Amino acid sequence: MKKRVTVKNRDGVDLVGDLHLPSGRASGYALFAHCFTCTRNLRAATNIARALVGEGIAVMRFDFTGLGDSEGDFADTHFSSNVTDLVDVANWMKQNGQAPQLLIGHSLGGTAVLAAAAEIDSAVAVATLGSPADADHVLKLVDDHIETIEADGEARVLLSGRPFTVKKAFIDNVRQQSVRESVSRMHKALMVMHSPSDELVSIDEAGRIFGSAKHPKSFVSIDGADHLLTREADSQFVGRILATWARRYF
Repeated sequence: MKKRVTVKNRDGVDLVGDLHLPSGRASGYALFAHCFTCTRNLRAATNIARALVGEGIAVMRFDFTGLGDSEGDFADTHFSSNVTDLVDVANWMKQNGQAPQLLIGHSLGGTAVLAAAAEIDSAVAVATLGSPADADHVLKLVDDHIETIEADGEARVLLSGRPFTVKKAFIDNVRQQSVRESVSRMHKALMVMHSPSDELVSIDEAGRIFGSAKHPKSFVSIDGADHLLTREADSQFVGRILATWARRYF
C-alpha cells in the first residue's frame, strides 16, 4: 500500500512524499533521500522501496524543497536545507508513530543522510548508494559555471538535461560542510553501496566514507551498475541487500 503524504518543514514549505506500507505490521521504518536534482519518483528509488516493503520494512520517500511535487524554489535551497528537510520529515514520521530506524540516501542524498543522522535519534542504521564523501563533490557538475556564479551571484545550469538556477549561496554552503567528521561520530551501523563503474561519483568516494566510519560498517560493490541504478536488477538487488542487512539492527 502507498499513501501520499504532505509534511510541512520548519520554513513552512510543504514537502510531498509517498509512504509505502507492507500488507502486515511493519518490522521497521526507513526514510529515503533521492539524488541531486532528482525526485522521489526516480525508478531506482521506487524499486528499492518496493523491495524493502516486500521484506516487511515500510519506506518514506519524499521530494526535497523545490523538486518534484514539493513546494519551494530549488534556487533557494542548498545542502544544509536538504539536511533540515530530512530531519523535519523524520520528526513527522516520529510524531505519527513511524520513527525511521533506517536512513537511505542515493548520491548527494546519501551525503545528506550522513550529515542528518546525528539529529535523527531513532535511526540505528544508515546506508549510502553511490554517494560522495563530501558535499562539495557536487561542484564538479557546475565547474564550468562557478566563475559566473561567483561574479554574478547565480547562473542557469543544465543538470541531468534540465535547467536549474544555482546561486552563490549554494556554492558557499557545500564548501562549508565537513560530512566526514559527522561520519566518524555517527555511532550508527553503516552500509556503503557503490558501483566500481559509477560514471559520476568515483568508488574512491565510497572508500573515503567507509574509512571515516567506525564499526559496525559494511561495504557492498554493485558490480556493473551505473550511477542512477537504471537497470531494474541493480535497484532490486540493492533493496534486497538493504532489507537483509538492516533487520539485524532493528
